[in-house]
Amino acid sequence: MSFQRARSEEQREIRRRAILDTAAAMLDEMPVADVSLNELSRRVGLAKSNVLRYFESREAVLLELLDDFLGSWLAELADELAAGVEAHAAPEARAEQLAEILSRSLADRVVLCDLFGAQGGVLERNVSVEVVKRHKRSSLARLADMVELMRRHLPELGDGAQLFCLMSLVSAGALSSSVPPPPSLLAAYAEDPALGALHMELRDALRASFTAALLGVLPRT
Repeated sequence: MSFQRARSEEQREIRRRAILDTAAAMLDEMPVADVSLNELSRRVGLAKSNVLRYFESREAVLLELLDDFLGSWLAELADELAAGVEAHAAPEARAEQLAEILSRSLADRVVLCDLFGAQGGVLERNVSVEVVKRHKRSSLARLADMVELMRRHLPELGDGAQLFCLMSLVSAGALSSSVPPPPSLLAAYAEDPALGALHMELRDALRASFTAALLGVLPRT
């Protein structure tokens, strides 16, 4: 891919979108930690200095992708919850249904979970105050959307909905860091099956975490 010099806002936006799309394609092939600015520049067909005209760092690119992916996921999650949570079921039953849908939905989006895991420790470290402020404002808007979704299907959460949403995203990032297990760990499980008790699939681990959190914050009758 090669570009002529961008001279209009429309051309600049096309260039920005190409950088983001290329970075997204790279994340389908490799973890966040392996995405480099050099390789991104090579793939998009721009000199690194030109990529930096649009994004101040590779972390700025990945933060914007995180926001894009989060928005797309929440839109799809709304449909999944509408189809899978029984409106007239007891609160405990709806909590379990919500946990099942949420865990399945996130486990199917490994890249999104990987970005969550890298957000605080990596992605927010090599960016300017302005980029962080823009990202956090967008994150607050996404969080409000997620809280509204949780309350729509489990209004009993009340003020606990925001804390649950925050912790569920943190959990998704943390738990995804061990999936898939490294080859040495898989070999250890194969040689000593008893060690397998320490291993859980991402979806199972998320479901257990979300179920415990939801049931824990529901009011006692």
